[in-house]
Amino acid sequence: MKLKALIVDDEYPARKELRFLLNKFDNIEVVGEATNAQEALTLIKALDYSILFLDIEMPGMNGLEVGAKVQEMPSPPHVVFVTAYDEYAVRAFEVNAVDYILKPFDEKRLTQTINKIVKINQQQAVHNTDDSAEEQPVFSQEGAAKAGQKPQHIKIDRIPAEKQGKTILVNESDIIYAFTEQDYVYIKTFSDKLFTRFTLKELESRLNPSIFFRTHRCYLANLHKVKEIIPFFNGTYTLIVEDNEKSEVPVSRAQAKKLRKILGM
Repeated sequence: MKLKALIVDDEYPARKELRFLLNKFDNIEVVGEATNAQEALTLIKALDYSILFLDIEMPGMNGLEVGAKVQEMPSPPHVVFVTAYDEYAVRAFEVNAVDYILKPFDEKRLTQTINKIVKINQQQAVHNTDDSAEEQPVFSQEGAAKAGQKPQHIKIDRIPAEKQGKTILVNESDIIYAFTEQDYVYIKTFSDKLFTRFTLKELESRLNPSIFFRTHRCYLANLHKVKEIIPFFNGTYTLIVEDNEKSEVPVSRAQAKKLRKILGM
């Protein structure tokens, strides 16, 4: 299945070049172009795009603001920022961008981005399949469930993680936060950093949503373990958590708005 792409750039030559390169990919279909933020948001609401190639420097609302609005949508497309300026990279990932590509476009670099998105979609598909399997009723070994019998659903509040070659089950309440580091996911307890084979998105779905909050693209925090909330720059925050090192957990600008609402700030 082809991934539907939308190109948003106020400069026609840039849109033309990117469309030309994307047409070389069998799994990408460019189905729309926009020259400004308002056009882009209108198109995104009208059609389920898989990828949004978004310029940053545009008249009116810039690309970072568009990216933040997109993340508030129920099923946002993957956002890839395309720009001639490298100074926006940090802010770009604060709005959960998948990638950040500099102009002029490089076909090899674009291929890396497409492969990354394909991999993310594959992981999400597997995750959704696992969720569907979990929802199936569990029957007793003696036979089919009796008529009217409620299906059993097993759920434990422990997460498998690895420590010194051994698999241990970490109690949900002992998890201070989870984070990604060099393409691996780790769970941080009070004194340990444990490797887990779950993705951060999978952990988010397994852990109690009334306690665990996705503060950032790379962090998932236990709000019961937050000691301090420190304002950072551009509306972001830093959380000081109650582990042995008093670690700092970043909160992106988009997630900071949700956090303020949760806490009534």
